[in-house]
Amino acid sequence: MSMELNLPEVAAALALAILVIGLFVGRYRRRLDLSAFDSPDRAERFSSGAQPNAEHRAVVDRLAGIAVALKGAPRSRYLSIMRQYMDGMFADRVHSASFAPLDVDGIRGEWVSTPGADRSRRTLYIHGGAFTMGSPRSHRTVSAKFAEITGGVVLALDYRLMPEHSRQAGIDDCRAAYRWMLEHGPDGAQRAAIVFVAGDSAGGNLTLSLLAWIRDRGLRAPDAAVALSPATDSCFGSPSLKSNLATDVMLRPVLKKIVETPRIVLLAAIWLNGRIRPDDPLVSPIYGDLAGLPPLLIHASEVEMLLDDSRRYANKAIAAGSPVRLQTWNHVVHVWHLFDPSLSEARQAFEEIRTFLAEAIRAKAPGGGG
Repeated sequence: MSMELNLPEVAAALALAILVIGLFVGRYRRRLDLSAFDSPDRAERFSSGAQPNAEHRAVVDRLAGIAVALKGAPRSRYLSIMRQYMDGMFADRVHSASFAPLDVDGIRGEWVSTPGADRSRRTLYIHGGAFTMGSPRSHRTVSAKFAEITGGVVLALDYRLMPEHSRQAGIDDCRAAYRWMLEHGPDGAQRAAIVFVAGDSAGGNLTLSLLAWIRDRGLRAPDAAVALSPATDSCFGSPSLKSNLATDVMLRPVLKKIVETPRIVLLAAIWLNGRIRPDDPLVSPIYGDLAGLPPLLIHASEVEMLLDDSRRYANKAIAAGSPVRLQTWNHVVHVWHLFDPSLSEARQAFEEIRTFLAEAIRAKAPGGGG
């Protein structure tokens, strides 16, 4: 039995399909257009000079060890090698803080505290690592510093990673840990008096997603939050992804192929892989409602690829009435805080965080204006 094609009808159907797809793509692109938040430049800017110095070069040299670790290894082992490398990268650091493992009610991580810590002052710290690597161990430099500057304890969360687990699993772990930390400290059940949330890179993304969820659920809000070089747009639309490609020595090897992929193909791949629309505020906090957030401090490097993720988020949040501060540093790598205390900018950045969180604690005190 043969079927004759009606070419005019086929052509009409094809034209209609192209029109529908075009309208969808056009509407989607308009939704993804965040260029209105590229200005003004509200950042408080810091710099140690016009050119990179010996400290910056030492950081770059240390990062070169990643390429050495991967050299000659099959791609199937890259992720496991990177995880081991991250966990051991700062293993030589000596900390004044103590680290106690935590595994309760599905919440895994470690409590970080310094001598004399007020255990009712708590920070939930969410590490970075592109959602696929990193751990409380890899970020002990940062979590120990937060314990020191807050005078409290830090719950460094060991959330579930991709690809063994879904993106949603990591989000769920952050939510469960925050709820639990409000009522539990290192010594057991005890309500928190002061609460902070902080995270870097992918952990910064999870931090910002968590803040919106806390607000929407009507939970006790953090007294303040800190996001270090956060990824805010999983649609990869920030101009600095391309403009800072040449200057970002840490993210360039990971993101170069991604930013060179046609965007519509990239968005489809992200959607299919994660089963979450890339513009869903769950994974792209910048597309959500940014009103009613707690005091938030954002740090970013002026030469990193995620700079505009921070700038756009800060501008949109401020426009929505939220108290957000953006501070940027020149010449430094993505999440340069990891290189404290050997990097001057890391020491300076933590002093800014110390001041910011101290103001939040004073505002919480009776008569402090909070």
